[in-house]
Amino acid sequence: MATTLADERQHPGAHGATRDLTHEVTNQPPPLSPYDASDDTALLEGLRREGAEWAEEDLRRLGRLAGSAQVQEWSEQANRHEPVLRTHDRYGHRVDEVDFHPSWHHLTRTAVAEGLAGAPWADDRPGAHVARTAGGLVWGHTDAGHGCPTSMTYAAVPALRRQPELAEVYEPLLTSRTYEPGLRAPAGKRGLLAGMGMTEKQGGSDVRTNTTTATPASEPGVYTLRGHKWFTSAPMCDVFLVLAQAPEGLSCFLVPRVLPDGTRNTFRIQRLKEKLGNRSNASSEPEFDGTVAWLVGPEGQGVKTIVEMVNCTRLDCVMMSAALMRKTLVEAGHHVRHRSAFGARLADQPLMRNVLADLALESEAATALTLRLAGAADRAVRGDTGEAAFRRIATAVGKYWVTKRGPAFTAEALECLGGNGYVEDSGMPRHYREAPLLSIWEGSGNVNALDVLRALGRDPATAQALFDELALTRGADARLDTAAAALKDQLAAGSQAGARRLVERMALTLQGSLLVRYAPPAVADAFCATRLGGDWGYSFGTLPAAAGVDAILGRALPERG
Repeated sequence: MATTLADERQHPGAHGATRDLTHEVTNQPPPLSPYDASDDTALLEGLRREGAEWAEEDLRRLGRLAGSAQVQEWSEQANRHEPVLRTHDRYGHRVDEVDFHPSWHHLTRTAVAEGLAGAPWADDRPGAHVARTAGGLVWGHTDAGHGCPTSMTYAAVPALRRQPELAEVYEPLLTSRTYEPGLRAPAGKRGLLAGMGMTEKQGGSDVRTNTTTATPASEPGVYTLRGHKWFTSAPMCDVFLVLAQAPEGLSCFLVPRVLPDGTRNTFRIQRLKEKLGNRSNASSEPEFDGTVAWLVGPEGQGVKTIVEMVNCTRLDCVMMSAALMRKTLVEAGHHVRHRSAFGARLADQPLMRNVLADLALESEAATALTLRLAGAADRAVRGDTGEAAFRRIATAVGKYWVTKRGPAFTAEALECLGGNGYVEDSGMPRHYREAPLLSIWEGSGNVNALDVLRALGRDPATAQALFDELALTRGADARLDTAAAALKDQLAAGSQAGARRLVERMALTLQGSLLVRYAPPAVADAFCATRLGGDWGYSFGTLPAAAGVDAILGRALPERG
């Protein structure tokens, strides 16, 4: 008589096992969510010392929300269900709209409501910009794609202030905490999102070669644009800051998707980019043809007008790289605590602990620098000229280095999960694909390195501001002192060919200085020994035997009961 599958399940076979036992799952970690994305000592300490301790309760609440199962599911869905371009409606009318999955809207609505878009510009409290950056470090544990429009909205406000009559109309809406999707006349909405259109196919970062033209109209300050932008993200935003060639040279313009009378402005989306990562964010090629625009700042000063926007978005690149580091470190730490190999938990094995501790050092250094840059930005906009000079050079330095470290970091964190990390549903491939973007967006490595050289050449106060910062730790660590002295020699012999080496040394010395001032001795000593003293290999997990691995991990990834 034949044995059915049901019989086999109920009655063990000759070997005393049922078929179901082949599907028993052991030695796999439970889901990470729910967790608290703000449970990061370095983050909370930085929030307090940079003047935003008043935001800690809200930050902790946001951290619990970011790590919740629901929000992590939104993140996965927004990435999986990519935006869809609709150029025409069913009747053949040109509409140029982009449809997003509801999860995208949930994430964006929360980000705007939590003040992660333009809200700090309407907040008079000292530390408002620090609180926003800290919120980004926490909310960055979700899907990164929706962070593009919130970042550009934040960055658009100071640029728009170059044209007060436009700022009077648009700033209250750009600083609103209300997310209202859909293309309608801006003045009729309760909140707006902003984008920007700078690069074109023939020049990329060399925006002065742009060929989009701006022709003055009969009304003062109004122009019509004609041209084709190459990489304009978040085309569903309400308004854009765009560079175009006016009669007096490259100039900045405000382009609304919908004109004040409710008619659609000409903003033809030719296609959406097929990107490596950042898949939930629509990046487009818009074409302008008789597109109505308003001049922002004087004609011929487009770069000068929009540079403040770039400074803000570069800070956000640093922030998002630091958030990505922290997110993948938390994922790796969770995995190794619940996974065993060769008779012991991975988290208890010395070599794995060395890897995690090395990653923890990199993560804390990135977080400390991010919050220091946010503090400088906050104080600069309130009139501190010394902090403005420091911000001018340190933001470009941080953008170059922290974003450069992101891909190697996420690859190592992924490897901690082994084959599990290489599988899409672990989430780690999504993070790995995201990491290179942040080094490219707002100027690749060479562009940022050259910007540092330009800042040094144009304004000696920037170098002095950097060395004033390093002087705060003089005598505290011999390796740091040696690195700071060598940095002065490198500055004297600076050249374009050596720009990357110079900026890398600036970044490491600045990070070392921050950790010596603020981190526990085990963290500061290990960082200075490896990143400045040369007692390190060529990959993560090569900390020297004397490193305080237990103390480093106890701070970065404490065991929770």
